[in-house]
Amino acid sequence: RAVEEGRGLVVIVNKMDLLSGRQNSALYKRVKEAVPQEIQTVIPQVTGIPVVFTSALEGRGRIAVMHQVIDTYQKWCLRLPTSRLNRWLRKVMGRHSWKDQSAQPKIKYFTQVKARPPTFVAFLSGKKTLSDAELRFLTKSLKEDFDLGGIPIRITQRSVPRKCGSSSSRQNTGQKVGRTFSDKRTVPL
Repeated sequence: RAVEEGRGLVVIVNKMDLLSGRQNSALYKRVKEAVPQEIQTVIPQVTGIPVVFTSALEGRGRIAVMHQVIDTYQKWCLRLPTSRLNRWLRKVMGRHSWKDQSAQPKIKYFTQVKARPPTFVAFLSGKKTLSDAELRFLTKSLKEDFDLGGIPIRITQRSVPRKCGSSSSRQNTGQKVGRTFSDKRTVPL
């Protein structure tokens, strides 16, 4: 439900005091490795969800929880300037291996229209839309390059009409393409 609402996620694992001591040190390490992987399996829509291990009985991890919550909230409220996003887009499109240049999507520019959750719009030339794989690639790249792990990201697409000599085509700034991508499993058409 948190992913559907576009909220940032932090997972807190309590009762780590039960795994303290020398006899449980190997188990403690295995739990610290396995829990983030299991969370990623259970919630695959959002990558990089931070996990904080605590012990309420001993009071360990309280400050780490607060630091992680504040950090996640700041990421959730992040606003990225269009110029920075367009520089990022050129770099990302260059590092992706397209089968040929004609297969590469023609994204004119990329901008953030909303924070909480971060929502972006890709303005495309022509009537072609981005495939689900291309949207997943852009989402993953955004999360990695701007450190947005644990935050649901939404990407919308708009088409930019080709410029013609008439003034009516200049007034039309873009039409919505009927598909929005989010970190949810289903993509509405």
